[in-house]
Amino acid sequence: MASNGVNGEIPEDANEHCPGPQSESAGKADACAGCPNQEVCSNAPKDPDPDPDLVSIAERMATVKRKILVLSGKGGVGKSTFSAQLSFALAEADLQVGLLDIDICGPSIPKMLGLEGHDVHQSNLGWSPVYVESNSNLGVMSIGFMLRHPDDAVIWRGPRKNGLIKQFVKDVYWGELDYLVVDAPPGTSDEHISIAHFLKESGIDGAIIVTTPQQVALIDVRKEISFCRKVGIKVLGVVENMSGLKQHLSDLKFSRVSESGFETDVTDWALNLIREKAPELLDTFACSEIFDSSQGGAHKMCLEMGVPFLGKVPMDPQLCRAAEEGRSCFEDKSCNVSALALKGIIEKLIALE
Repeated sequence: MASNGVNGEIPEDANEHCPGPQSESAGKADACAGCPNQEVCSNAPKDPDPDPDLVSIAERMATVKRKILVLSGKGGVGKSTFSAQLSFALAEADLQVGLLDIDICGPSIPKMLGLEGHDVHQSNLGWSPVYVESNSNLGVMSIGFMLRHPDDAVIWRGPRKNGLIKQFVKDVYWGELDYLVVDAPPGTSDEHISIAHFLKESGIDGAIIVTTPQQVALIDVRKEISFCRKVGIKVLGVVENMSGLKQHLSDLKFSRVSESGFETDVTDWALNLIREKAPELLDTFACSEIFDSSQGGAHKMCLEMGVPFLGKVPMDPQLCRAAEEGRSCFEDKSCNVSALALKGIIEKLIALE
């Protein structure tokens, strides 16, 4: 423990959510209760010298112009899809982009970038990111590249997660980057505390928070905003994802449901009737609210919390398909509903710089 107290490393037998031996709250925080190192940490002098790891990370990050976190209060709101498509869009604008996946227990970024099955390689400069075949401007790093099988579960406590995230920011050689996009897991857990700490010296340009419109999701977004304020991360804005279903009428399925609950597909009949009676409808979009937004959604919450609202992205089956296939939604017109919304949000982000 003595050596860990000197270099600031979190001991392997520390409690979950350990603030670190060099923290002012070491041995005093609620997370320290019952830890075998509690007394040593609380009495140990705090080293006034800068943490050498943070200095090394700052040197590694010196070639990265902008570092952006993508956060969410809850899972299942499309945060990683947004991170992937944001990275695609920036790279397609001839910018050098890195996408760092720190969702240690649920790494979905490799699939969403079409990179499943790739491995991490090491050079004399450090770990090399995995690059997207269709766009060499976009490099990716994720624990997903290190798993023997994509179905393998990662069952790690805080200190081990903390160690891998440190390796990601200290040992990965990104080269010259315009943007490093960091895709974090939902909530405010060890991964968030770690990335905020490790990038403290080099600085984080801000965070984008992705949510859905209903209050159940927004409750946790408020906590996410509070977290950012406590650790000194600027909130660049909030994105309301899955903001209503929107798709071409001709792509809809139609059915009849009997009183007994038996369902019959009548899609062909319905579309033929529309072609015969009102063909102009086939060029329109069908819209429906999936989540309750009657209380104002993310836009109202942003006004109340004093943070920017970046815009809405509709639930688009074509965007979901692009994510499943690991490709950019901007490469063709099939995702035009969601792609236009995403493009407007990304233009706002670039204008904030």
